[in-house]
Formats: sequence, C-alpha cells, structure tokens
Amino acid sequence: MANKSEKSGSEFVKNWGAGLTIWTEKWIPDSLVIVWILTIIAYVMSLIWGFGNEVSFGGRLYGGIEAWGKGFWVYLRFAMQMCLIMMTGYILALSPPVRRLLDGLAGLPNKDKPAQAIVVMALFSTLSAWISWGLSIIGSAILALFIVRRNPKVDYRVLVAAAYLGLGCTWHAGLTGSATLMMASPGNALVKSAIEKGWIDSPISTGTTIFHPFNLILAAVIVIVVTWVMAKMHPSPENTYVVQPELMDRLKLYESPQREEAKSPSDWMNWWPGFNIIIVVGGAIALYTYLKGKPPGLWLNLNHVIYFFLMLGILFHWRPWSFLKATEEAGKAVWGIVIQFPFYAGIYGLIAFTLLAKVFTGWFVAVSAGSTFLMFAYWYGGLLNYFVPSGGGEWLMTAPYLLPAGKELGLPAYKTVIAYAWGDMMTDMIQPFWAIAMLAVAKLNFRDIMGYLMVIFVIYFIITSIAFLLLPIL
Repeated sequence: MANKSEKSGSEFVKNWGAGLTIWTEKWIPDSLVIVWILTIIAYVMSLIWGFGNEVSFGGRLYGGIEAWGKGFWVYLRFAMQMCLIMMTGYILALSPPVRRLLDGLAGLPNKDKPAQAIVVMALFSTLSAWISWGLSIIGSAILALFIVRRNPKVDYRVLVAAAYLGLGCTWHAGLTGSATLMMASPGNALVKSAIEKGWIDSPISTGTTIFHPFNLILAAVIVIVVTWVMAKMHPSPENTYVVQPELMDRLKLYESPQREEAKSPSDWMNWWPGFNIIIVVGGAIALYTYLKGKPPGLWLNLNHVIYFFLMLGILFHWRPWSFLKATEEAGKAVWGIVIQFPFYAGIYGLIAFTLLAKVFTGWFVAVSAGSTFLMFAYWYGGLLNYFVPSGGGEWLMTAPYLLPAGKELGLPAYKTVIAYAWGDMMTDMIQPFWAIAMLAVAKLNFRDIMGYLMVIFVIYFIITSIAFLLLPIL
C-alpha cells in the first residue's frame, strides 16, 4: 500500500510538472520575443496614461518613442556588469581547484543512500548561488555529473532539480543579487535618478539588504527546508530514474586544455603562470585601495564583486591559456544578456520618462497599505519575473514605481528592495530560461525536473509570503 501511494504521488508530481512545462513551451515564447511584447505593451500604456490631457495623440505617439529611445542606451554599463557576473562565476566553476572541490564533494554521500547525494547537491546549489549565481549555474551542473558517476543509484531527475534550487531560492538574496548590488553602486544610473527624484537619499548599503538579519535568517530557513524536502522526494529504488550507459556516454565535462611542449616564445608566454600572478597581485592591491576607508556595508557593489571573482578566476586557472579557454566557453552563456538588456532599458525609459511611473505608483498605493505593500511587491515581482526572467532587467522596469510607492506608504527603501529581490527569485525555479545552460550539460528537458521544482515552489511561496507580511513590523 505504501509503495502504491508513493508511486501515485510521484506520478502526480511528474504529470503536474510535465503539464506545466508543456504549457510553458506552447505559450511562452523566447525571452527576446517576450521583451519585445512587453515593449509594445508599455508603449501602448504610455499612449493611454503616459501624458497629460493637453498632449495630442500625435504628440503621444512621438513622445512614447522619444522616451523609449531616451532609455534604450542608459544601461549599457549595467548590461556589461551582468555579463561579467555570469562569466566570472562560470570561469570559476571551470577552474581546476573548483573542479577538484566538486569531485571531492561528490564522494561524500553514501552510495547506498542516494538521498544523501540530493542533500549534498541541494546544499551546494543554494549556498553557491548565494555566493555567485554564475558559479552556481555551471558549478551545480558539473557537480551533478560528478555525483551521478559516483552514485549510480541516485535519481537523476531529482539530482538535477536539486542542482537548480539556487537559482530559485537564494541567488537574489546573496552576494551577486542584481537589485541589491545595483542600489549599492553610487555610479549606477538608476541610483542617481532615484536620488534626484527623492525616492532614496543615498545608495542603499548592502548592510541593510544582503546582510540584514531578516534576509540572512530567511535565506537560512529556506536552505534548510528545501534541502530536507528535496531529499524526501527521492523515490524508492524501483521507481528511481537511473542514468543508463548511453546517457552516461553523452554526459561530458568541460576539460581544461593540456599543456604541450613550448615550440615558440608565444607558446611559452601563453602558458607562463607569472602573468596570472602579476595580474592578481596588482588586482589585490587595487581592490584594497578601492575599499580602504569605506565602511563594510559599502564594500559590496557590482564592480567590486565582479573584480574579486575575476581575479579569483585568473588565479585559479593559473596559466593564461587555461583562463582564456574557460572565458571562451563562458562567453557562450551571455548572448541573451547582451542583446536583451537595451530593450529592458527602453521599457524603463517608457516608464521613467513619461507619467507611467506616477500612474503605476498610484495603483500600488491604492491597492496596498503599509502592512501589505511588501507582500504585494513580492508577489508582483514573482509574477513579472515569469515573463521577464532577468532580475536586473525587471528591476529597471519596476524600480521607478515600486520605490516611490514604498516611500509614500512610509516604508524604508531597503525593505522594498529586499521584497523585490525575493519575489524575483520566486518563479525562477519554474521558469526554464536560466536552466538552459544547466540542462544542456545535464542532457535533460525542463519537464523532467519541473514537477519536483513545483513542490519546492509551493513551499517556498508559503514561507516567504508569511515572511514579507511580517517584514513591515520588524
């Protein structure tokens, strides 16, 4: 009876996930098409609510396009920063020291207790995503391949689902969260605009967002709960999806280039570790000069985080050629950011340079109170993220009305940023966009892991919704 119940429950989860994934694949287009659709919607909304009654229809047509173009190139710097966060984490994941660490972690679980492998995978995914979402995406995929080779009894679908947890549970609460780091960066265009418009008084220190006790405690609770639940979802041996030999043959890991005998001075220079050492030493001194005299809450901003991970990647690869080839591999993952962020910035222009920001602010104030705004902002961030799977791009669109709405309701800006960050993560675990790189390595479809992630999503949603209902009084 127990086995029958377990099987029916497993089938329900599988069918639920498969159905949702099929719906997503049928109705949700590529992310670039989504941002174009959102651009058209934002433009139409600007025609309706973006201008005063004195502006003619022709003036609205032209004014909307003007606002879109005014915003289009505003965030080239931020787009480059997002590319570098992704690339530096990816480069670290491919480095020999990290690969040795992952191989060692894969050997920790008992081969006869596959749930232990799920625990190791879930903890690595969530904790590494808190450190760097770029590191977690590829590092978790690589660890999954190491684990499945050492633990053939583990359910491969549950393992890969656990590898994706960090992108849905912890990344935007951590050290590379887009909104939190953006708002801590004094030179960021959004921060400058927010100060000029009176939404904030100064850059928002990461000491009040990433390192706020509420954020740290909630992250710890989520890591513990989702790890436990994911381990409990591992099926019985007769229902386990094990990797067959033909799939195992397709699961190939990135291999660092092997050094050959130098045949010319250029070969020697390409492999000489002295260059890496010189750059890292110089980089460490430069980073010290950046941070010297600043309070710890201002140490973390986008540039400093990127700088640190870049230097760490150079050091861990040890030789120029190894670092270069890893960079070449990582570059394949950032094309979406490169081509899409200007369009997100264009939507920001339609909101910020028309009356839409004021209108949207009024809507949020009308449906919220000081006690419920953060929970509504959290829900809204999660809903919008399903269609705009970019934490930074989405924040560019929503900050011009979430920040002033929160201020009008008497809430500190840092709480609004935290609520948005967690909402942005909420639907990442049921949105296949960021899973593309991981699934390409794992050789699975998103529908194979969707059901397990849906269970985590429901639990995550309940816990975090309660938390953000409590945050205004904390």
